[in-house]
Amino acid sequence: QVQLVESGGGLVQAGDSLRLSCAASGRSFSAVSMGWFRQPPGKEREFVASISWVGGRTYYADSVKGRFTISRAKNTVYLQMNSLKPEDTAVYYCAGAQKVRIGAPDDIDYWGEGTLVTLSS
Repeated sequence: QVQLVESGGGLVQAGDSLRLSCAASGRSFSAVSMGWFRQPPGKEREFVASISWVGGRTYYADSVKGRFTISRAKNTVYLQMNSLKPEDTAVYYCAGAQKVRIGAPDDIDYWGEGTLVTLSS
């Protein structure tokens, strides 16, 4: 059974930085891409960033370009979030997929449970 476990969420102020981690485990785990989605309060889940497991190619949503950085090491994926804004408040989900490029929830094969990031105004 594949497991994705996120950590690193919390309450921060606008302008702060935060790093999320996602540890992947499971004998059958194999993913072509890993990424992060988020679900703001009252809204649908949306793509944030992804990285291909081979080659390390990265993709970002326009709303986070220049502020967020996705990276990977062994079976862990990170999301470094800088210059956080109130609109970044959301539950952040780690995701794994068999596709090279992911951009929608339907692309995802594995989901984590999510970690909450809250920006105080």
